[in-house]
Amino acid sequence: MTAASSSPAERRVSARIGAISESATLAVDAKAKALKAAGRPVIGFGAGEPDFPTPDYIVEAAVAACRTPKFHRYTPPGGLPELKEALVAKTVRDSGYHVQPSQVLVTNGGKQAIYEAFAALLDPGDEVIVPAPYWTTYPESIRLAGGVPVDVVADETTGYRVSVEQLEAARTERTKVLLFVSPSNPTGAVYTREQTEEIGRWAAEHGLWVLTDEIYEHLVYGGATASSLPVVVPELADRCVVVNGVAKTYAMTGWRVGWLIGPQDVVKAATNLQSHATSNVSNVAQAAALTAVSGDLAAVAEMREAFDRRRRTIVRMLNEIEGVTCPEPEGAFYAYPSVKALLGKEIRGRRPATSLELAGVLLEEAEVAVVPGEAFGTPGYLRLSYALGDDDLVEGVSRLQKLLAEATD
Repeated sequence: MTAASSSPAERRVSARIGAISESATLAVDAKAKALKAAGRPVIGFGAGEPDFPTPDYIVEAAVAACRTPKFHRYTPPGGLPELKEALVAKTVRDSGYHVQPSQVLVTNGGKQAIYEAFAALLDPGDEVIVPAPYWTTYPESIRLAGGVPVDVVADETTGYRVSVEQLEAARTERTKVLLFVSPSNPTGAVYTREQTEEIGRWAAEHGLWVLTDEIYEHLVYGGATASSLPVVVPELADRCVVVNGVAKTYAMTGWRVGWLIGPQDVVKAATNLQSHATSNVSNVAQAAALTAVSGDLAAVAEMREAFDRRRRTIVRMLNEIEGVTCPEPEGAFYAYPSVKALLGKEIRGRRPATSLELAGVLLEEAEVAVVPGEAFGTPGYLRLSYALGDDDLVEGVSRLQKLLAEATD
């Protein structure tokens, strides 16, 4: 008897949850760590997290919170009032967007913010336009919320930026939401203010909602700047949800504090959902986040300088490999090279036909872990995080150079 024809009592896992794939980026990172634990000198380019420790003054705030009895109890499910106030001030400071505390929901990381935003907005069958390459969690969150992700693919020829013409071609009568991410994971693409405005005005003209993920807002390089969509297109603010978090800016990926900002009715609905799903975010983590967002941006400035140096190094070294084309990312901490010209070539007796297979060869033969483009909706590419030490970065890409130099027809 097939799963589709089995009775409810016979199905061990629901079809809805059974259809979810695991996070490819976390899976690659876990495999790399397991191999390292087994004694293999694997260098991992998989995880999207800064290699810096959380700044000491933030850690000390958490230690103090542990000793504060009021934080030993339940607090409002939508977030500590003082943290919501601080996020309002931080949002004005960093992007010029003016909101009220009632428009803020503190979540267990950016992932929960994304899921709850889609859950609050989507009814079954509603379509969400998703520019690809996309971060692996976006389409899964959309499907979990009952929506339908509609991919719009950009490639290296446009710096991985989609055009309004592409978006319009994907729009249907079922389209409700546009996902907009700048700076981008996995490509590092940053839309100019003019491009952001054009896309925002298109969305406003057609009455669409926009979910915009701004978690990499402070990690931009060179002359690039990250523009907040509801600031650039104010008339869109009442149909816009902004997602953010402390993970990337303050090297706090493990603390699990994110937030969403949006119209009060949507935020209230998402808060109701969270009240049943998780209740409040850990009070200790919220206290740490309060100290982080209330302080200056010195920590991220230091990280950004290191990331910029590594960015230039990894792009140069990847482009030295015959068959690899890597545009220069302007934000986040990822390189997203095309490896389509390497597919089908012989490498140590194997002919990888896909970037997924190529990633397997690189792990086994060069002991370098990368994430294949299949995870991001665009086969033929690899994602390499350059949020790792300079020496490991050079050693890892040098291994790739040496191995891929053996590729033959």
